[in-house]
Amino acid sequence: MTAALTLSGICFISAAVVRLVEPSGAGQLDRSDQMRRVLPLPTPNPVADAALLRVSTSPPTPAVAAAKSPKPVRKAKTVWKQMPPPVRLQIPAIGVSAPVIRLGRNADGTAEVPRTFSDAGWFRPGPEPGEKGAAVMLGHVDSQSGPGVFYRLRALRRGDRINVVLRTGKRLRFVVTGAMEAPKNNFPTKLVYKKTPGSTLRLITCGGAFNRSTGHYVDNYIVFAWLVGKP
Repeated sequence: MTAALTLSGICFISAAVVRLVEPSGAGQLDRSDQMRRVLPLPTPNPVADAALLRVSTSPPTPAVAAAKSPKPVRKAKTVWKQMPPPVRLQIPAIGVSAPVIRLGRNADGTAEVPRTFSDAGWFRPGPEPGEKGAAVMLGHVDSQSGPGVFYRLRALRRGDRINVVLRTGKRLRFVVTGAMEAPKNNFPTKLVYKKTPGSTLRLITCGGAFNRSTGHYVDNYIVFAWLVGKP
């Protein structure tokens, strides 16, 4: 995907579309506020935890062990189909519920970014969420008027839920598996756009230090997620 090679400039290359400017009175992101989660962390269930950790003190007899051994199951091959486009992105843990717009390429081949700081954008040259491969969504971290749609993206943790609502009303559930920060001049293109065996999602915004001379942040922050269940 040729456009993937030019995504390293998200927010920086967006000058032709929209200029990401420094918030009033701030040299860079307020990390403490940016890390704040909207929903509380899940509380542990001691009863369930105890049941999972319970171990028998005596080994099972061969007959019992054989009865408990699962039979090998032949895994059915997943048939991937064309999915409807996404229209809304929901991330409960950080309070995001935003419309999703389509993004393409600029005239110079770079990736477009949303014109509105409250919108998330789906990179249309890539697969739709729910299809095989990595679907990519882009969003601003902040603006002169305040936080952007992905301002608290850094607060997401492994296991957090991401919902993508499709045009038909169908809701896909993704689960966060990891995150990373990378310099824009060394964007991990192959990792972000790799042909994953299942349906995956990448959320990308700006991060790192704020460069006053350019009016942009120097890094990208990337969240990785996998689809739960069948599309």
